[in-house]
Amino acid sequence: MPEFVGAVDQGTTSTRFMIFDHSGNEVAKHQLEHEQILPQPGWVEHNPVEIWERTRAVIQTAMQQQHLTHADLAALGVTNQRETTVVWDRHTGRPLYNAIVWQDTRTDRIASALDRDGRGEVIRRKAGLPPATYFSGGKIQWILENVDGAREAAERGDALFGNTDSWLLWNLTGGPDGGAHVTDVTNASRTMLMNLETLDWDDELLSFFGVPRAMLPQIRPSSDPESYGTTRPDGPLGGEVRLTGDLGDQQAATVGQVCFAPGEAKNTYGTGNFMLLNTGTELVRSTSGLLTTVAYQLGRDPAVFALEGSIAVTGSAVQWLRDQLGIISGAEQSESLARQVEDNGGIYFVPAFSGLFAPYWRSDARGAIVGLSRYNTNAHLARATLEAICYQSRDVVEAMEKDSGVRLDVLKVDGGITANDLCMQMQADILGVPVSKPVVAETTALGAAYAAGLAVGFWASTDELRANWNEDKRWTPTWDAARREAGYAGWKKAVTRTLDWVDVS
Repeated sequence: MPEFVGAVDQGTTSTRFMIFDHSGNEVAKHQLEHEQILPQPGWVEHNPVEIWERTRAVIQTAMQQQHLTHADLAALGVTNQRETTVVWDRHTGRPLYNAIVWQDTRTDRIASALDRDGRGEVIRRKAGLPPATYFSGGKIQWILENVDGAREAAERGDALFGNTDSWLLWNLTGGPDGGAHVTDVTNASRTMLMNLETLDWDDELLSFFGVPRAMLPQIRPSSDPESYGTTRPDGPLGGEVRLTGDLGDQQAATVGQVCFAPGEAKNTYGTGNFMLLNTGTELVRSTSGLLTTVAYQLGRDPAVFALEGSIAVTGSAVQWLRDQLGIISGAEQSESLARQVEDNGGIYFVPAFSGLFAPYWRSDARGAIVGLSRYNTNAHLARATLEAICYQSRDVVEAMEKDSGVRLDVLKVDGGITANDLCMQMQADILGVPVSKPVVAETTALGAAYAAGLAVGFWASTDELRANWNEDKRWTPTWDAARREAGYAGWKKAVTRTLDWVDVS
């Protein structure tokens, strides 16, 4: 019996491969960054071929670290940056265009047109999403309308669409030589093309974007005992392993944080922040700017839904301090720099680089640093950047409480920024509730492994997964109510300064 499960975690800035044992402990990991392609303001692209090459490399390296072979893996799961859109030729495997990343705003006019003529309300009702640049549908439409030959290829069935999960699953299972063109319900729910009630592509929604059904992947459960396919002997694992888990990254983190009961919530701190609240098998329609999305589907069980608050720019704001401004040399330095001052010195940084996502959904917004005086230093800006992560999360928590009536007792957190002790303490202070981090902070990959392992009986039930969860650290609030509310009032005022900056009419 194989002792481990593997998981590919294909993220916005990097790809990693992780191997876990039955207790959910990390056995091996390798990670590589890929290029962020920024052709013009608001455009963000990735090279799908580079992502596939990085995926091959991280799998091979992680396996070699522990001298493992494909026979040591019971199953393989995939999790991915959601909404990022790849269109490729089914015969050659070559992308027709770079992947258009979820942060990209080039489709703002497509999104605003949907809202003007009433189609937006249909999308909200059927797909649970507002028309926004964030989601895949408009990105597919842009490629079909702007890349020579793309529409003709799509109509013939020669051009395939997928988020990066589909792209990797297709390549891992053979690519042009019989690769499986599949996705799961969580990724499909991020396209504006799937009906949440039927869990299938919806012809009316497809017509809004001019997307031929022939280019779409088959929608499968997130944990599938029938498997999506097997890896090839000539692939990075060197042999056959069943691919049985597929989840969008935030849904994977929800599984990794074992949020299996209605009312349980987690917040993942990555390139952006993504908070999900399990609502069970009930579809809860948001009236407060949240998304209704699929949390997961395990085998033949009914799909479980969630309310989600998606925040576009959190960790990538720290990356901006490093790469564009050059005021820190690495992400960890943001904490030491911010600790040089006691507060933000009166400044707020609203990193609306891709507009504002939940709960505002304003594609006309752009980033702003407000309240500046000559007193302020780079340390104040570093602190304001960390505070922005926490204030944006509070915006989402407030919206979730309005929609669900559930008051958070504790916030489960995961992702890279949870290593920043100051930021997590600020999160507890700004929310006024304790913040809890598990021993395995990289719960996205763990969730993909759990989904894959459940499908093949490596784990017998979700109860076994719950038993694996252990708290590593807890932060409790230290601010009084007056300071908390004054800080949040300043944040809300700063947000108003970012609006109506870009004309999207």
